[in-house]
Amino acid sequence: MLRIFSKSDIGLVRKSNEDACKSGILPDGAAWAVVCDGMGGANGGDVASGIAVDRISEQILTGYSAEISEEEIQNLISEAVLNANDEVHARAGTDEALSGMGTTVVVAVVSRGVARIAHAGDSRAYLITRDGIRQLTTDHSMVQELVDKGDLTVQEAKKHPQKNVITRALGVDSFLQADYCEVPFPEGSRLLICTDGLTNYVDEEQIFRLAQELDADDLTGRLVALAKKAGGSDNITVTVVEN
Repeated sequence: MLRIFSKSDIGLVRKSNEDACKSGILPDGAAWAVVCDGMGGANGGDVASGIAVDRISEQILTGYSAEISEEEIQNLISEAVLNANDEVHARAGTDEALSGMGTTVVVAVVSRGVARIAHAGDSRAYLITRDGIRQLTTDHSMVQELVDKGDLTVQEAKKHPQKNVITRALGVDSFLQADYCEVPFPEGSRLLICTDGLTNYVDEEQIFRLAQELDADDLTGRLVALAKKAGGSDNITVTVVEN
């Protein structure tokens, strides 16, 4: 049986929480989650992440059914992201104070032993099993592009002054190309979805070690606490799906 836990924290420095998240269990036992990290002047980040999470959640809850096919699940997730992009982009175009706002996004639907994930930006999804931890998403960021080219090491990227410059985000342009993947999700697996407020402070080894020691509920809270202890300069959002 799938279980899901989420926690979002303002952190120690920011005056508002521009992260947003929603998650739940669907009638047939499938789990779903959406995590966003907003950006933009004034309150633009709050608005962008809030719109995206609300619209994607609504579409999943109304469009999912026990009879849905595998292909239809992928279409449902993809359309939800595109529709949210349209709404955030349109809102930014009608309010000067919100001009240029956007948000990262990670959407997951887990059912029938498979985790299906769409994402844009540098919020991440990880698969945690008894054997290890694996990042499922690739950051859409300037620094990641430098790593891919071989111009930066992963360790150098963590300290790079432009590590927070993202190259793809929901709502910034009229069209969004989100990445999509599917991975087996057998019993004993966990899916971790998080914003960079966690991954800028807590590395994969720490996450995996804690996952071996704690249940999913305690893990969610402990990761947030660890990120705050290590600096907590950003908002922190963690969602864990457990099979």
